[in-house]
Amino acid sequence: MSADEAPLLALERVAVSYGGIQAVKGIDVVVRKGELVCLIGANGAGKTTTLKGICGLLPLKSGHVRYDGRDVTGMRSFRLVRRGLVMVPEGRGMFGALTIEENLAMGAYIRDDRAAIRDDVERVFTLFPRLKERRRQTAGTLSGGEQQMLAMGRALMSRPRLLLLDEPSMGLAPLMVHKVFETIIAVSGEGVTILLIEQNAKLALEVSHRGYVMESGEITLDGEAAALLHNPKVRSAYLGEAL
Repeated sequence: MSADEAPLLALERVAVSYGGIQAVKGIDVVVRKGELVCLIGANGAGKTTTLKGICGLLPLKSGHVRYDGRDVTGMRSFRLVRRGLVMVPEGRGMFGALTIEENLAMGAYIRDDRAAIRDDVERVFTLFPRLKERRRQTAGTLSGGEQQMLAMGRALMSRPRLLLLDEPSMGLAPLMVHKVFETIIAVSGEGVTILLIEQNAKLALEVSHRGYVMESGEITLDGEAAALLHNPKVRSAYLGEAL
């Protein structure tokens, strides 16, 4: 991948306020086509607020969001979905009274190619065999891990070019965390560009190409994921290892 390749996503001096507090303080982030990039940091660092600013769910105080070469600052989220920018939010946002199949259908609401939609449902079921076994079960009765699988599957139904994942391991048992990260690697391997927000710094850096470290609304470190994984400051602050 060429270092000077035009990024699919670029945040330029992005600042976002939330609840009267400036939670994101003029950050620059670049995600190139085909990359898996993580944004790590402690709870409250501003990671989720950053995603909400990208998706138009929170207004920017200043700065710009550029996607696929176009300034999309403040663009409504449904318009971004139509352009291939899709977010899987923290908390998953399931339609609890709908079945797994119906939730997946909701993910394809912008499409009308029925045969291809059916193919993509089967693709999701291949990625997540557990969902296939429970395809007629309502989402509200699923475990947390199964709901995370469904949230990712529903996002994939829109055929995203850029997938924003907000804390996919949150609240999951270790075995389910492993399965979810296996799927993230598989989706990335299919060419979907991913920006991963994750508190589990070790896992995030192990699967990513590059990473950013966020502290108190600012980017304090960035670089190749492997280098960050072995950075003494990162290891001390996020991996529980003494300097």
